[in-house]
Amino acid sequence: MACARVPLDEQQVTEPGPLGKEHTLPALHPTRKEDRCFVPYKSPPEDGSPAEVEEFMEHAKFIIEDLEWLLTLPHDKFWCQVVFDDSLQRCLDSYLHQAPRGLDLASLPSSPAVADMQRSVHRAVFLTFLRMATHKESKENFLTPAVFGEIIYENFLFDIPKILDLCVLFGKGNSQLLHKMLENIFTQQPSYYSDLDETVPTVLQVFDTILGKCGLHSEGVTAMEPMKLNAHKQPTAMAMSQQDLVDLILYLCDSTTTIHAFLDIFPAACSSFHSHGFLSRLTSFYETAVPDLEKAVRKRNFDDKGLQQDLWKRLSHSCRKIVETAHLLLHHTCLQPILEGGENIQTFAEELLQHFTSFLPEKRFLSDYDEQFPIADDISLLQQALPLIDETRMSYLLQGVESAWDCVGRRRPHSQALHQGAAGGAAAASTGFEFQEARELEGGEGLRGADAMLDVPGKRNHAAVSEGELESLLTCIRDLLPDLGEGFLLACLQEYDYNSELVINNILEDRLAPNLDKLDRAMPRPVKEVLPDVLDVRSNVFDDDEFDIFRRDQVDMSRIWKGRRKGESVQEMLNDKKHIAEQKSRYQAYETVVDEVVIQPGESAETYGLDDYEDEYDDTYDMGQVGANDLDGDSLLNRRPFTIPQILRKGNKPELEVEGEDEEEEETLQNNVNRDQFVQDPALLRERAEARRAAMHQRKGFRPEQRPKNVVGQAKGQGQTQETLLDRRKKEANKGRGANHNRRNMADRKRNKGMIPS
Repeated sequence: MACARVPLDEQQVTEPGPLGKEHTLPALHPTRKEDRCFVPYKSPPEDGSPAEVEEFMEHAKFIIEDLEWLLTLPHDKFWCQVVFDDSLQRCLDSYLHQAPRGLDLASLPSSPAVADMQRSVHRAVFLTFLRMATHKESKENFLTPAVFGEIIYENFLFDIPKILDLCVLFGKGNSQLLHKMLENIFTQQPSYYSDLDETVPTVLQVFDTILGKCGLHSEGVTAMEPMKLNAHKQPTAMAMSQQDLVDLILYLCDSTTTIHAFLDIFPAACSSFHSHGFLSRLTSFYETAVPDLEKAVRKRNFDDKGLQQDLWKRLSHSCRKIVETAHLLLHHTCLQPILEGGENIQTFAEELLQHFTSFLPEKRFLSDYDEQFPIADDISLLQQALPLIDETRMSYLLQGVESAWDCVGRRRPHSQALHQGAAGGAAAASTGFEFQEARELEGGEGLRGADAMLDVPGKRNHAAVSEGELESLLTCIRDLLPDLGEGFLLACLQEYDYNSELVINNILEDRLAPNLDKLDRAMPRPVKEVLPDVLDVRSNVFDDDEFDIFRRDQVDMSRIWKGRRKGESVQEMLNDKKHIAEQKSRYQAYETVVDEVVIQPGESAETYGLDDYEDEYDDTYDMGQVGANDLDGDSLLNRRPFTIPQILRKGNKPELEVEGEDEEEEETLQNNVNRDQFVQDPALLRERAEARRAAMHQRKGFRPEQRPKNVVGQAKGQGQTQETLLDRRKKEANKGRGANHNRRNMADRKRNKGMIPS
């Protein structure tokens, strides 16, 4: 028996030999292995015959019995069987290779019995690997950590491909156990980190291979590398065979799902991927290959529509996993150190900003990444962690994100993310990540494609989508689903916020809203009400005139010219007085004014047209007074005689006809006195001015002509006259008014204030 408290690798056991003689052996020895053959695993049949189902059930039963027997062995026997039994390793490897992933159609067993058997095998294999990754089961049963690492590494019990398969197969529901397994494996055997570094270029080669199959340029191929002879014959995604396209998408889906599962369960590996520039290669691949593959799946004619739907689901799933892988790399290599806070927080922030800047040329990837993990939230987090960060750079990144959405022709479903706080944004990003992860299906459940686009925050108005955008969305959907009517598609677009990808996925997966399921899928597009032409309903003062080109087919173009008319001079235009003659007839109607009409006996008012009574007549401004001109002896009104306008007068026609010349002269003089004259007589104006001056002198009194001032006076000592003294006093008082600059007044002010001694 093994000794207690001693590692298994140091224990010695005594067992009987072939001849019955006891001999001592190490606890880990090939002779202690039990002879048992572990059968390899075969995947469950997909709608197979009863014979195939029976064969699978029999194989699965053998595997379950063998693995349960293995798990019941003691610690030393278990490790002898694991290390030295090659059939066991072949059985476990066959399950890792052949077991259906969560996205395979084979994950939907044909019967409950097959499903139960598959789950039992799945559980037994996981428990076996879990025990194989544990170096200490109890205080008595354990291996030396260094020896444990050497055993699993040298005997290839675990390697990087096996670890990747373990993550993608058992990650759902067992992520914590898997994380502890991998952490123990990498801790006890650091050589796995070196193997991981050597594996990353191989993973990158996967994306280069897919690009090469699609006939696209690969960044991994340098300009100095010679081109292969058959490089020009590489088919594109549209031209390759249908089976090659199916294999290519399955290969992409399996690769992206596996990488994401590994990095999600074991984040310590992100640094190895990051050191090889995996993030930049991943984004470049996404921008180059994804649009080409999506076009191929949409545009190609598939005989089996179910196959087309399955390919679209897998491609959508691959796109989401690529975006989430990029987020994992950024989170664990840049964001997590910033959140934890450390000495090099500025370095990590700068590296994060450089990555975001490198995303700007990748418009498609940037828009899809921002849809699931808003970049504005990460920028808000940086602004809180580093208050002195460059705001101009932050604004440039946000504008680049907006430009990416515009370039791909899509609208942001979360515009409110730009205004969220750092904490709220981080929580939203985490919640969205977990929400999408929960939608990935395992085992017997099917795939729900494009789940990342199901969270639509709000409905958009039809007016927010232009006619061109709407037609483009309809064309995009009808290229893939030509049997659907445009009316039905319009209703779907309105329901799902004009997101064509979401509409396509919900139609293919038959997950439309209840109100859409009731509609006829061949419903035509509703006919728009044709509005009348604005020219038919307009109203204008120029309607139906001779130049109304909207209602007249022919217009006299001779009456239309631009600028000055040809052959017509300025003088001729000024001398043309036809407009005066046209107005003359209008003013002649006012020459005859009849105040009253006396009706003679035997005549009626109809003779003079006076019987027309106008009850709508407005007499507000009438100047006539009732009874003013009655023949009662006195005239109450003095009417101003009617005067013909000057422009209509004739030179030889007198203004009024009178009987005598004397009366005419007197009336003319009287009229001239009252008439307003444009230019008055100058002599009369001078007389009036002289009269005004005389009146002014009379009011102020007469002032004789002033004598000349004399300030010189007589010689000194002879005395001065009174006039000289007055003149000198006036000069002294007023001399500061001119060029003396008021010096006298200022001196007086100083003297009055006591500033100058007297």
